Amino acid sequence: MTNKTTTTDLFGFSQEDLAQKSRRAASATRAADSADDRPVAATPSESTSMLAARLPSSIRLGTSSWSFPGWAGLVYGRRYTESRLAKDGLAAYAAHPLLRTVSIDRTFYAPLAEHEFAKYAEQVPTDFRFVVKAPMAITSSYVRSETGEFSASPHFLNVEYAIEEFIAPCSAGLGATTGPLVFQFPPQGRRTTTNPDPFINQLYRFLNQLPPGLPYAVEVRDRELLTSRFFKCLTTTATHFCVASHAKMPSPAAQIQLMTAQMPPGDFICRWSLHAGFQYEDAKARYFPFNRLVDEDIGSRSALAIAVASAARAGYASFVTINNKAEGSAPLSVEKLAKAIADSLTPPAAEVAAEQ
Repeated sequence: MTNKTTTTDLFGFSQEDLAQKSRRAASATRAADSADDRPVAATPSESTSMLAARLPSSIRLGTSSWSFPGWAGLVYGRRYTESRLAKDGLAAYAAHPLLRTVSIDRTFYAPLAEHEFAKYAEQVPTDFRFVVKAPMAITSSYVRSETGEFSASPHFLNVEYAIEEFIAPCSAGLGATTGPLVFQFPPQGRRTTTNPDPFINQLYRFLNQLPPGLPYAVEVRDRELLTSRFFKCLTTTATHFCVASHAKMPSPAAQIQLMTAQMPPGDFICRWSLHAGFQYEDAKARYFPFNRLVDEDIGSRSALAIAVASAARAGYASFVTINNKAEGSAPLSVEKLAKAIADSLTPPAAEVAAEQ
């Protein structure tokens, strides 16, 4: 008799368990999906609509992408395939009263053409805004070939490439729905983290040459880059700092504290992507199919709510996009965050009465 060894991940899920779980969900979704009808929005509850009405129009909350079948009943009226939602689900997503922005992350892997951006813009209301990630070719100092070899990126912090391949088609295609354009820099390596100044100098020259009139933001994945010179570089080029949750970075609360101490008040931008202490794939396996909150991060939520409320009081806009890997279900995280922001701005009547 042969013993079969089963490989499990950090949380005890075997590869076979995960594969079966994914196949069952995909099969159920395909059975419900029709080739003739577009995804429809879930009917929001009265409490959700009332919560949305409590938030100022300057506050935009949303998610990273919108193509998750597990959001049936939360965002969508029923289950649809991932491919159907990716192609046609944006209009239903934008009908949710709390979802007034979304992050387009696919641009990180390859540039999109103007007509592709325009198709997105056609599916949303005029007061909707997109947060768009710049291609990795601009923000990674190296590229990896199909054979696994590394070499210097020919487009790293190249202004002409950034304008022609990203900024121009994005702004032209999205038009008035263009929101923050985020340059997310992956870990840059020990050479940069040991001495960040050359990178910061190069970043300054790049940001200083970008076309004016668009909201640019910088997100980094190396805590060593968060120096006074880094924040001064952003301030002098009118660039926003994008708060982000990542294993190699300080907590969102700590980043907000640094930003507040080093930069003048302005629009608040955050991409809440990953729960502290997790790697991306571990969180994905733990939280799939992303239809419930699994690990609530009260500390990060509270820090973000305070920052957004402070920006609103000062007359600035906020853009917060949340990934499923932050707490388990991005739409539910949005609702929890919205409640915390609304309570910070206008405490519930019972709380006010208790203080009187």
